[in-house]
Amino acid sequence: MEALDFIYKRHSVRKFKVGEVPNEDIRKIIQAATRAPSGKNRQNWHFVVVKNREIIEKMSKAIENKGKALVEGLPEEKSRDFLKFLPFYSFFTKAPVTVLVFAGPYPTTGADLLRAKNAPEEEVAELEKHNPGIQNVAAAMENLLLAAANLGYGTCWMTGPNFAAKEIQEAVGFEKEGYYLAAMTPLGVPEEKELWSPERKPLDEVLDIIE
Repeated sequence: MEALDFIYKRHSVRKFKVGEVPNEDIRKIIQAATRAPSGKNRQNWHFVVVKNREIIEKMSKAIENKGKALVEGLPEEKSRDFLKFLPFYSFFTKAPVTVLVFAGPYPTTGADLLRAKNAPEEEVAELEKHNPGIQNVAAAMENLLLAAANLGYGTCWMTGPNFAAKEIQEAVGFEKEGYYLAAMTPLGVPEEKELWSPERKPLDEVLDIIE
């Protein structure tokens, strides 16, 4: 089990100690992320590391404003439930660094052939639902989290703020044709009490071995 211990160091961290993350460590972490498997070797990912506190707070404000705009005109109960959790989408401000992970274009194998044959759109959608492009980016994200944990840092895979993805991207000022915000994570030294994970399902419940 010791050989796999680096995997068990990863936890979803939401509280961080005060302190900087050296650029040298950031580069090591992102380098590890780029070693993820990538279909067709497209490497359709891009990482934006934000250390500027003003921009991080601007991102948080963009999430807050977009969230409030989303519930305008909705029934009070639905609006209240959403707004109750709205601050949760900005806990990345508690860390010294926020990493944004962008996904870029990726052609799904066979989709162009189906379209050339005028296949029904449902058939094309069935093929594309596997979304291999985002699988590349997810693999890179996992590498990022594992590398960070192995260097003693805490992270948390976040997709909740994606309802404000466009506004977050504008707050950061990042533009790259065809790329969109897929996920983000805070990055910093974790508080010790954060180093735990909820129980996982029993292995036999999620595993079948066919021999």
